[in-house]
Amino acid sequence: MRKLSMFIFLFVAFGGLRAEVRLPAVLASNMVLQQRSNVKFWGWSDPGEKIFITTSWDHRTDSVRGSRDGKWEVVLPTPGAGGPYTVEIKGSNRIVLENVLIGEVWICAGQSNMEMCETWGMPDVKEELPVCANSNIRFFQVSKTTAVYPQEDCKARWTECDSTTLKRFSAVGYFFGKRLNKELNVPIGLVEAAWGGTPAEVWTPAALVDGDTVLKNAAAKQKPSEWWPFKPGYCYNAMIAPLTSLAAAGAIWYQGEGNTVAPQSYSRLFTTMIAAWRKAWGSPLSFYFVQIAPFTYGVKDQASVLREQQAKSQQLENTGMVVVSDIAGDTNDIHPKDKHDVGWRLASWALADTYHRQNMEYKNPSYQGMQVQGDKVVVTLGDTGGGLVVDGPEVKELLVAGEDRVFYPAKGKVEGNRIVVSSKLVKKPVAVRYQWSNAGVGNLSGKSGLPVAPFRSDEWEVNLNL
Repeated sequence: MRKLSMFIFLFVAFGGLRAEVRLPAVLASNMVLQQRSNVKFWGWSDPGEKIFITTSWDHRTDSVRGSRDGKWEVVLPTPGAGGPYTVEIKGSNRIVLENVLIGEVWICAGQSNMEMCETWGMPDVKEELPVCANSNIRFFQVSKTTAVYPQEDCKARWTECDSTTLKRFSAVGYFFGKRLNKELNVPIGLVEAAWGGTPAEVWTPAALVDGDTVLKNAAAKQKPSEWWPFKPGYCYNAMIAPLTSLAAAGAIWYQGEGNTVAPQSYSRLFTTMIAAWRKAWGSPLSFYFVQIAPFTYGVKDQASVLREQQAKSQQLENTGMVVVSDIAGDTNDIHPKDKHDVGWRLASWALADTYHRQNMEYKNPSYQGMQVQGDKVVVTLGDTGGGLVVDGPEVKELLVAGEDRVFYPAKGKVEGNRIVVSSKLVKKPVAVRYQWSNAGVGNLSGKSGLPVAPFRSDEWEVNLNL
């Protein structure tokens, strides 16, 4: 009799327990779901448990059973932008997600220049605090975490934009989202995954870095720091992998300073990272990024090479680069304070390239080609918005070289979308460079108001003493 009683007790105490249906942090009240998309809902439950998901935007109920691994997922269609809505998930327990919006979702990632927020002493954000409250802009800020293997969940929560939540959210992300919200008139969900100092390797799956000799050798040049991780994949596993089931329109990226120790292979690394993210999301995510600003790096030309590598990354489809040399401010500060214009310019790319807005000036003027005419070089630029403009009496940061490959300061005369470049020290010019230095700030822009992107006409090997 005693054994029977013990059996009944154990059955009631343990055998009758069921695991509650659970959701990842990114699926929660206050979230934004991608509009006109097939969005995934997923989580954990008892194996074989039947789960019902009801969405208020279409009053539809779908069902799914937990797998033998205790996981479940279902794909649901979303309508055009709107809300707030509710989503009910019911199994052995009931979860109701409230205040859910449908709109546009963007990932905001990178290192410190993406991470910077009002608490860093950002004057442009401080001015926003009294007027920033907007229930149609939502934040999801992923905690700084690392992992050796890809994770399924992260620590964060969805919040509405107000004077409290904005203080610690990415300034670039906020200004980007604010403009999209205003121009598109739809809710905007911003997901921040940023960590100051991090090289791009930590945001890239480790197997892709370790399996590529060039990338592996470049990664080996990263020096350990007590402030940020440096091993390939560590941030991807903990801060990106848990997000990849969340449908998104695209990503904005501000990073690169952490890779100036090995800049020659950055384009290879960066495009590998973008391709990996797109594969993980199962979507051709739009990807817009910021070229690193002028700064007094210690080794000659290391930043110039990195910027050139960033520009080359635009060869990948659905990407675009923002140049910020004109708003860098103090070139002894690696953290430019103007984040409003950075976010605004990234939004211009998204509006034109992702949302197909017409008559937008969003591309920086860039090098197209050159012709030697006697002792002068005529450089042609594209995307000038109707011509070039010089801020000051003469063009700064121009260099010209002859066959000896020695560069000398040069003068430039603007003629429409062309620059006529010359130097008394170079009688037979063969190459031109503009803003080819770590901290140099040019003064040439298009009539669009956007600065000319740094360039060089030559493809000569740059010897870096790194």
